[in-house]
Amino acid sequence: MTAQSDTQVTTVYKVSGMSCGHCEGSVSGEISELPGVSSVKAVASTGEVTVVSAAALDEEAVRAAVDEAGFELVGKA
Repeated sequence: MTAQSDTQVTTVYKVSGMSCGHCEGSVSGEISELPGVSSVKAVASTGEVTVVSAAALDEEAVRAAVDEAGFELVGKA
């Protein structure tokens, strides 16, 4: 799911392996370092990570960030 409004793009990704607040923080921290990202909200209970960015992100860059945090990007929700 990708929605666009006023030069902001919201994309929801599915990430496997998150089980707690620390996991959410790790994933959010890595993704928020990507260029153009203005906010990240990770929810361990659903495995969903909502990313707001200035433009659509390269999925491989998101995958690498999630990987760096120690989790696996399943794809877009």
